Amino acid sequence: MQAVILAAGMGKRLKDLTYDNTKCMVKVNNVALIDRMLHQLENLHLSRIVIVVGYKGQKLIDYINTLNISTPILFINNPIYNKTNNIYSLMLAKDYLIKEDTILLESDLIFEDSVLKILMDDPRETIALVDKYESWMDGTCVKIKEDDSIEAFIPGKKFVFEDIPEYYKTVNIYKFSRHFLITHYVPFLEAYSMALGNNEYYEQVLRVIALLDEPEIKVKKLDGQLWYEIDDIQDLDIAASMFATDDEKVTLISSRYGGYWRYPKLVDFSYPTNPWFPPQKLMDEIKANFEPLLIHQPSSVEVNSLLASKNFGIQQKHIMVGNDVVELIKSLLEEIRGKIGYVQSAFMEYPNCHDDSKSVIFVPDNADFTYTVDDLTQFFESKDINTLILTNPDNLSGNYVPYSGIMILVNWAKSRKINIVIDETFTDFADTYETNSLMVEDFLALYDRLYVVKSISESYGVPGLRLGVLASSNTETITRLKKCVPIWNINSVAEFYLQIYEKYEKDYRISLEKIIQSRKQMMKLLEKVPYLRAMPTQANYICCEVLYGMKSSELAKQLLEKGILIKCFTSKISNGREYIKVTVRTEKENEQLIEALMAMQGGISRQQEEDDESD
Repeated sequence: MQAVILAAGMGKRLKDLTYDNTKCMVKVNNVALIDRMLHQLENLHLSRIVIVVGYKGQKLIDYINTLNISTPILFINNPIYNKTNNIYSLMLAKDYLIKEDTILLESDLIFEDSVLKILMDDPRETIALVDKYESWMDGTCVKIKEDDSIEAFIPGKKFVFEDIPEYYKTVNIYKFSRHFLITHYVPFLEAYSMALGNNEYYEQVLRVIALLDEPEIKVKKLDGQLWYEIDDIQDLDIAASMFATDDEKVTLISSRYGGYWRYPKLVDFSYPTNPWFPPQKLMDEIKANFEPLLIHQPSSVEVNSLLASKNFGIQQKHIMVGNDVVELIKSLLEEIRGKIGYVQSAFMEYPNCHDDSKSVIFVPDNADFTYTVDDLTQFFESKDINTLILTNPDNLSGNYVPYSGIMILVNWAKSRKINIVIDETFTDFADTYETNSLMVEDFLALYDRLYVVKSISESYGVPGLRLGVLASSNTETITRLKKCVPIWNINSVAEFYLQIYEKYEKDYRISLEKIIQSRKQMMKLLEKVPYLRAMPTQANYICCEVLYGMKSSELAKQLLEKGILIKCFTSKISNGREYIKVTVRTEKENEQLIEALMAMQGGISRQQEEDDESD
């Protein structure tokens, strides 16, 4: 068996990276694509590797000759690479194609070794590797019959988004038998090229062959094996995180802080959101109106404050909408300068918006990071702060100060004439959610230096909309803040969400009940994991101490290998102990996490026994 690699293209979309290099010489994590691919193919003990070169061809040849590949490599030059597409490059290799069974690959691919293994282990002689279509994929798709034959090839211009559930993407790796190449592919390749010219793609030939009564070619579906096609610098960035070493992968993916639809098989337990809201009908309503929302300008910040007023029952002059709470936090802290008090936090936006030298941080002095309103007032009593900020439940452990305690805290702040900011982003997830919210006119009226902020992104399960609200009875401050933010500070889709939300408020209440039940289930499941100690919480996430000498970073690394992303925040707590935080998701997903955690307990259980004996 031999391999044929098509490597003649110019890779224009990679811009400067291919100015003086071929596309396949671009590096992912300091290893060139062609370097990685050739060493993977070398492990298959092939008779030869045929590479069709074109753009910067001699430079590629010279580079490959430095790689010490033991498998014989033959080069074919495509002199008109800038006037042709890959059908012509493959035509140049046709004399080799008919000599023996062939693996056909495109040179801009990066893939795990398991991808080639699944190809070679399949007993069928002629197969095309395919994967379930995901949003990051580009190029030819196929529809597949029950017998793994190809029902139809779907080129990009005939792509129908409504049919996505039926689509599979070709991986651009094929295994062709010599018989198939002689009787089917090469004759059709020659005829197609002669009839339609050399500015076509070789997949078009397979499209024609698939229409035959006996096409011979079948598909092999990937099942979680990693691969990626590098077309532009964004692809390169994604591939770098996907194919990083285990120690680097957690850091690279976590530091993106989102965009995880590009990792479709990843289950995100790191970002706290509401998995049961919005309901499908709300999303369908947004989809049905997406076109006018896309092409029309959103309303001004003042108009959107009217929508928030309607949804939260707050006077328009007392509320404003922001690009999530981050924008509101930044604007508010620029307005209320001075020394600010915080509770130890895993969310850094508050400290990041403020001078560290003017920050006073309260750190709960107990294993569960719990505290009461008395703890807060006693600590900050002598600190001469200008503002106190409380996230409730807090975003570290989920500690919750009940309404009665908040009233005491507000009155304490009022007696000292200091600002108090209550972030109630996660308040709706507490057991007493029906009476928790502070976004009530009567409550705001208690003190004109009281500010309540809330992230709609997390609470309402729409983090992609980046929505938040801020409310206060201090009309002058709210008016100034509205003038400080851009006049169009949210987009039209987010505005439309605020416009229609009221119709789905009942669904939202139902979703909160589901989160509370799921949290209880999750706490019980975590009790079964011997090396984790779950802390009490009223949020939609659970903070866990990692026991028996295991590192939180190692735990995160092993879970990511199983497609699960969690948050480590050991570095945020300087007490020598290890911590992780996991979001409460659906019952099925919670069970998936626990199953993965339990699978790792073997070595840890032995360590536990040794520690117990030493005690």
